[in-house]
Amino acid sequence: MESKVNILTDCEHELEVTLNYDEIKGDIDRAYKEEGKTIQIPGFRKGKAPLAMIKRIYGDAIEYKATEKIANDHFWKIVEKEKLEPISTPSMNDLDYQPGEKLSFKVKFEVKPKLELKDYKGLEIEKPIFTVKDDSIESEVKIALKSKSEFAEAEKVENEDYRVTVDLQRMDEENNPIEGNISKDMVLDLSEEKINPQIKENTIGKKVGEKFEFTFTDEHSTAPEKTGEVFKYEGLINKIEKMVLPEATEELLLELSQNKAKTLDEFKATIRENYEQYFTSQSDSIYTNTLLNRIVENNDFEAPQGYVDNLLKNMIEQEKEQAKRQNMPALTDEQYKEQLSQRALWTAKWQIISENIIAVEEIKVEDKDLEELAEKEAAKIGISKEKLMGYYKSSGRAAQLLDEKVFDFLKEQNPAIEIDAEEQAKKMEAENKKKTAKKSTEKKKAETKEDEAPKKAVKKRVTKKSEETEEENTTKTSKKSEE
Repeated sequence: MESKVNILTDCEHELEVTLNYDEIKGDIDRAYKEEGKTIQIPGFRKGKAPLAMIKRIYGDAIEYKATEKIANDHFWKIVEKEKLEPISTPSMNDLDYQPGEKLSFKVKFEVKPKLELKDYKGLEIEKPIFTVKDDSIESEVKIALKSKSEFAEAEKVENEDYRVTVDLQRMDEENNPIEGNISKDMVLDLSEEKINPQIKENTIGKKVGEKFEFTFTDEHSTAPEKTGEVFKYEGLINKIEKMVLPEATEELLLELSQNKAKTLDEFKATIRENYEQYFTSQSDSIYTNTLLNRIVENNDFEAPQGYVDNLLKNMIEQEKEQAKRQNMPALTDEQYKEQLSQRALWTAKWQIISENIIAVEEIKVEDKDLEELAEKEAAKIGISKEKLMGYYKSSGRAAQLLDEKVFDFLKEQNPAIEIDAEEQAKKMEAENKKKTAKKSTEKKKAETKEDEAPKKAVKKRVTKKSEETEEENTTKTSKKSEE
């Protein structure tokens, strides 16, 4: 057998193989034997026809069919032996079988390219630091207590800690009721953040039986003629109720905090701790994503398409399974592709870049790493270290730990530059305003140029006409003079 690997591109290789007939004769003979069991020739029982007759009638078809399997089997044997590592479905081409002589074939397959890594260390990556504000804590306390609140009837709306039962009548532009557009006995909680601000403002100070007005603009309608449509309403207050928050007793606080707090101060401390944990997680996530995106941008390359397609296919299957588990309607494959194609492309690039970093920096997971992890986890979950080690080795935990080591290495090589999240938000808002203003200025300039173009053209035509008239008059004067 002769074989060689042709390097077509960084991502695509081709295995070229030639087998002499003696090397495949046994496979050909076995193919005749297997096919002969199902062949029925007139004058013979099924599977009992002479081999010579089978070869004469069906020989070419049987041998060519057999050579496809032979080529496929030999390809995977060579892949295993030479550690070729194809990353997507290989493509067989140029299958050339010469009966009694040889079998030649070529198989194209994708590989993960070896990259010349650059700019993945010493990067300046900002990490936003979020601050827990006291008013956020107070708001969470109120929301928690509100879940156990009661409502007492009242005569007048004094502030936002009320709810009102109203009839809402839609009005036309001339403030006349639109027939059939009324909603009866709607309960509106004025303390809710999402409620129309005009409702809050215009109901405070009102009593039962009194009316209030408000408008809202529908900016989410898909119909072009509906975009920006203003709806006017008049509300009639049928009932007013004041929110009565419960006393923050030890029993109630234990219930609300899942037995973590007995006093209001302890409850606030628990809420603050939850906020801090969430904000820390968000900061780490933003920093890590920014870092990885920068590294991918700095080492961009054309990812193997077959590899990307396989990742996309797996992502789509995962989304379908998740939709099924959650009893949600699944999208079509085309819709999933549109949603997930960019993520699949980015994931393919990152995985290949990550493997190149692992190779260059010699990052590895050893048994001692798994043992240390098993020792920590065993104490927490009450499973023996030995059982956890067995589970880690069979479940791919080593691969996950390797990813974690890569992240830790990159974070160490690219220390985060901590910035105040609020200041960063203000800075980004100012930059966006500048961009918007610049675009607006450029648009106005373009529109001005478009408006001036016809005027210039008219002026040019008038000037040209004037010149022609002047020239004509000069010619006439000259001729008259000559006469």
